[in-house]
Amino acid sequence: MLYNIVSYVFQALYYLLIARVILSWIPHNPSHPIVQLLYTLTDPILEPFRKLLPSSSMGIDFSPIIAFIVLGLVQNLILGLLARLLG
Repeated sequence: MLYNIVSYVFQALYYLLIARVILSWIPHNPSHPIVQLLYTLTDPILEPFRKLLPSSSMGIDFSPIIAFIVLGLVQNLILGLLARLLG
């Protein structure tokens, strides 16, 4: 049960990050409540990577790519530990 909940949380984070990336490709109203919610949920994940990565001269934000990689590693670590603990 706990394993599934954690798995669903990570899946939701992936979907939120994908939505954030897609949103960056299209014109949108940044003050729209749904957009604000998306920013609120994804900024804590993306900001640490934005601080670490140098700004791209082409204006490309590579932080989502790094976030996906790190999120996948953390997911595998946590789910692996849960699988061992829960048997």
